Amino acid sequence: MNTYRTHNCSELRAKDVDKQVKLSGWINRKRDHGNLLFIDLRDHYGITQCVIDISSDLFKILEKTRVESVITVIGKVISRGQEAINPNLDTGEIEIVIDELIVESSADVLPFPVAGDNELNEEMRLRYRYLDLRRESVHNNIILRSKVINILRNRMIDQGFLEVQTPILTASSPEGARDFLVASRLHPGKFYALPQAPQQFKQLLMCSGFDKYFQIAPCFRDEDARADRSPGEFYQLDFEMAYATQDDVFAIIEPVLYDLYKELGGEKKVSDLPFKRIPYRESMLKYGSDKPDLRNPLIINDVTEEFRGSGFGLFAGLIEKGNVVRAIPATGASSQPRRFYDKLNDWAREEGQGGLGYIIFEENGNAKGPIAKNLDEDRIAKIKEVCNLNNGDAVFFACGKELDASTFAGASRTRIANELGLIKDDSFEFCWIVDFPMFEEDDNGKIEFSHNPFSMPQGGMEALETMNPLDILAWQYDIVCNGIELSSGAIRNHKPEIMYKAFDMAGYTKETVDTEFGGMISAFKFGAPPHGGCAPGVDRMIMQLANEPNIREIIAFPMNQRAEDLMMNAPSEVADTQLRELHIKKSLPKKIEKKSD
Repeated sequence: MNTYRTHNCSELRAKDVDKQVKLSGWINRKRDHGNLLFIDLRDHYGITQCVIDISSDLFKILEKTRVESVITVIGKVISRGQEAINPNLDTGEIEIVIDELIVESSADVLPFPVAGDNELNEEMRLRYRYLDLRRESVHNNIILRSKVINILRNRMIDQGFLEVQTPILTASSPEGARDFLVASRLHPGKFYALPQAPQQFKQLLMCSGFDKYFQIAPCFRDEDARADRSPGEFYQLDFEMAYATQDDVFAIIEPVLYDLYKELGGEKKVSDLPFKRIPYRESMLKYGSDKPDLRNPLIINDVTEEFRGSGFGLFAGLIEKGNVVRAIPATGASSQPRRFYDKLNDWAREEGQGGLGYIIFEENGNAKGPIAKNLDEDRIAKIKEVCNLNNGDAVFFACGKELDASTFAGASRTRIANELGLIKDDSFEFCWIVDFPMFEEDDNGKIEFSHNPFSMPQGGMEALETMNPLDILAWQYDIVCNGIELSSGAIRNHKPEIMYKAFDMAGYTKETVDTEFGGMISAFKFGAPPHGGCAPGVDRMIMQLANEPNIREIIAFPMNQRAEDLMMNAPSEVADTQLRELHIKKSLPKKIEKKSD
């Protein structure tokens, strides 16, 4: 028998009545009913109610013992009265009459209550994270995290993937976000970097003769905190496969995600397999985003021609200068009060736009609104047809350069749908965004990579040599769920000559490529199989499954928004002797002194 317990605090049932048992755990709650003292005893598994009579010598000891103290109780299992059964507890039909008590560890006065669902100060929660993790919702999120990782690992192994751990100390990369650097003691003046992703290593594994690799990979980026990303580290299901096409990658990961969300997503529906595929340009047109929320039924349309040369001079003039007009429908919005439209107009101005013009189609078929006054009936009828609108609907407009207009239309689509309550949180809607452009122009007209520089261009070397760079598509893809990008992936460029050419078009010399990516391109020169992969974000998936808006709720020991670990006091000062061993001198920014008045 275990020294501290015969059962856990979620195990006992009515069938165990009259058993003598031993339980250990934390005092979750105490309820003093005068002659009876009730204790909710909690461990990792659940809660069991215990009771002690005032006639017991242990009553006063237990009465003085604070909540969150750890105790061991020995006693008899009895049935609760019918009126006292708690249907919300697995152990709600029974309770333990305490005969013996051991106080294993007494708790001081708590900085905040652990029991209950109180709103708590985030700084206090992070400083005393070990207490916060005792709270039911956070505790369950960490259990969910373990289940998610276990399912992902097992599904990948079942499909023949080999788990390999890639280095944590590696070389700094010129691409992507800011690196976390680690000074080298043995090589003065040189630094390792923590990996932003195992990108090059997993491709090198394909060059090393391994066929299918995966790992639950820690990734490190020195960037500001976001709601869906920790400021220091995050995890992804990183995998790569040799001799693979885009279809092969999709066929591997789709059932993994489907099974995961089906098993742990509660009552929510999950997109049928295979997941929908949407070309990038179509996604930007219809949804104004390359990570569309398909739960939103509103579809954006191009109405540039309907405004070209029209009486609405603002749009007509902008169109002549190369701008476009996007129309965002608002289903059933004609019945909304004037303040609905004014509120959206104010929001648009806050977003740096001139406003959000609209047309309202009344139930009787009349069109009204500031834009309708300046358009002839034929143009209004054409807009209604193009946007598939009915009487009782409204439509809003965004005008600007193509990318700007699309992006603002996408933000408007989300805002309008939320205002009208059109997005129902009852499903997980997956889709692939495919056919990303290989290159884009910066503000100065310079060609640069638009997504992933290691992707294979569609059409290979011929496309690079004969096509306009802005028309070349890449074998790149993103998996999106409910408007959240879970992963980017690609079929990789495994041919040195194509890689040199692609990087040359983006302004990189051969020498730069050899220096920055020497390990990988050298491996490609000794025979590399076609390969591709993907890396869905573990943290984002857990957030969706836990229905949590902030990543800190699903990580055991997160940092705050300033990238500080308040519990362990990191980052912290280190001794000068440590710095000398690393040949480092501090060069701190000067403090700006306030000038006296």
